[in-house]
Amino acid sequence: MIELLNVNKTFNGNVKAVDNLNLVIPNGEIFGFLGPNGAGKTTTIKIITGILNADSGSVRVNGIDIKEEPLAVKRSIGFVPDTPNMFLRLKGIEYLNFMADMYDVSTADRKERLQYLAERFGMADVLHDKIQSYSHGMRQKIVIMGVLIHNPSVWIMDEPMTGLDPRSSFILKEMMREHADQGNTVFFSTHVLDVAEKVCDRVAIIDKGRILFNGTIEEMKEHFNRNESLEKMFLELTDSEK
Repeated sequence: MIELLNVNKTFNGNVKAVDNLNLVIPNGEIFGFLGPNGAGKTTTIKIITGILNADSGSVRVNGIDIKEEPLAVKRSIGFVPDTPNMFLRLKGIEYLNFMADMYDVSTADRKERLQYLAERFGMADVLHDKIQSYSHGMRQKIVIMGVLIHNPSVWIMDEPMTGLDPRSSFILKEMMREHADQGNTVFFSTHVLDVAEKVCDRVAIIDKGRILFNGTIEEMKEHFNRNESLEKMFLELTDSEK
């Protein structure tokens, strides 16, 4: 579960990136976080994961306040950033072992998770190659594998489908569903509205740091009183804020 209460973040003294944000994402749910560029999605994600500190308000993950116990919160999170270009000089297997070491994953659990993830994402044959030789999609997959190596209960993903081929994108969506159905939490931002419409249990639309809508796609359609696509409703909501 993720809980944000009255969260605010301002940059340079006058740019309100997150404006009194309130959000609850319960266990057992895939939650989509939508918004145009610069809307506050990545800033919110960085606050939840502890990369940035909020100016005010509180953030709790699985009931733990991130200000009071930041390491406990971070151990329960798997965070996929919006760029996979990191640790490029390491081999894939070296990066995965590094991530496993960071989270104290046992040798037995590590071997099992590595085999499972490598087979699931079709990466078994390239784990001993350097990450800098990978395509963008392969880099994205190795980052996702590293994030999931400690089997976190809360997945937080910033544009996780970017660069993935259709098969890998399908597999990730399948894994997200499985994870949520096991009573865990999946929170991801996306620009691909069709993905959000097909995958998410609920969505929130953020623009200029404020939540414009929070609910199911069906509730959004009822709100607009017509059976339109998520894309049309999203554009209407964000256009009305300009």
